[in-house]
Amino acid sequence: MALGLLKSIRVGLQKGAAGCTALHGVTASCQCRSDAKRPPSPGPQQHHRSRAKRSVSIAPEKVHDKTYLWARYREMKKLVYDLLPPGVCSLLNPATIYANNEISLGDVEIYGFDYDYTLAHYSSFLHTMIFNKAREILLEQYKYPKGIKSYEYIPSFAIRGLHYDVQKSLLMKIDAFHYIQSGTAYRGLQPVSDQEVIEMYGGTQHIPLHQMSDFYGKGPIVKQFMDIFSLPEMTLLSCVNDYFITHNIEFDPVHLFKDVTDSIKDVHVKGMMYQWIEKDMEKYILNGDETYAILNRLANSGKKLFLITNSPFSFVDKGMKHMVGKHWRELFDAVIVQADKPSFFTDRRKPFRRLDESGSLQWDRITSMEKGKIYRQVSKELLNARNQHVGLLSQTHISTRTTHMMLGSVVLDE
Repeated sequence: MALGLLKSIRVGLQKGAAGCTALHGVTASCQCRSDAKRPPSPGPQQHHRSRAKRSVSIAPEKVHDKTYLWARYREMKKLVYDLLPPGVCSLLNPATIYANNEISLGDVEIYGFDYDYTLAHYSSFLHTMIFNKAREILLEQYKYPKGIKSYEYIPSFAIRGLHYDVQKSLLMKIDAFHYIQSGTAYRGLQPVSDQEVIEMYGGTQHIPLHQMSDFYGKGPIVKQFMDIFSLPEMTLLSCVNDYFITHNIEFDPVHLFKDVTDSIKDVHVKGMMYQWIEKDMEKYILNGDETYAILNRLANSGKKLFLITNSPFSFVDKGMKHMVGKHWRELFDAVIVQADKPSFFTDRRKPFRRLDESGSLQWDRITSMEKGKIYRQVSKELLNARNQHVGLLSQTHISTRTTHMMLGSVVLDE
């Protein structure tokens, strides 16, 4: 409860500062009153600030807004720490994510899962392979400078949810109010000062909604990277930008963006990633036993399960057999592959198509969904769960913490 209060105070301070001056982030994680600082990581995934001192003094007259807000934050943080019994922090799992809203899992009758990074959680080796292959495509097919080959994948550089201004070649973190967060803007691999960012956007850190785009951030100016597979893409974009900038090579940022994204797309569309995983599932797929435990617990509790994925059936089938067993389809009431999300949720024109055991399309008309069958090219109409509570887990890490969630703890993932 105390930690939740501290987080609320911090969020309130940041929102309060949005109208006057943006604030650098402060890690509000519990440190058991230790003065240890978290080591800095490169990239816009987080910005750092020294841990606040526990003694504060506030000037009574004409205090700058930013100074006043941080002083208030430090004061309230001290109060929260004083509320915590000694040693309580050692009882908290740092890998756990706590929800700030309550949900009764007993009221959820239908659980929907994505496959990649939900049922199948991949090791860090996969992102390195995607980065390296896309970099190779840039060099061989798009004839980019050979010097780009010297750049390696940086796992800690970015997180999903970052925005990229295509025309300015700027990778940054933008909040829910469309403000660029201070200290998060990068051009290439180098940070861009807050003052320079403000000048680039006409004296403000606010980006208008019409530039922020539509669903999944596919707008005309600013692109948002929403899924975990975007991590190597953001890193490669920044590395290529960095090479051109540091070598004073003129380039069109729109062309560079398209070439990099097309190279990443080829890795997925041409099945390269699927081949790597299928050849060595032990290397790339993690926590398969936990996936089985969660699915089995839900099915045995009478819950309805469905799977919707953009991945092809043969790939999903091999992965699920590896994690769950050859009878994995018996756990699901509906399995939909190559769903073409996100348009799957809005396109009503595509009918269901059934696949046979080998993954070949069938020609019969589909009027209802059968348990254990595989479908593709579908609309959402037949998935109408009327008068039901539906839980959709999309790109949720299946790990120890989510296993605990399903087994009874009130612990929710992203």
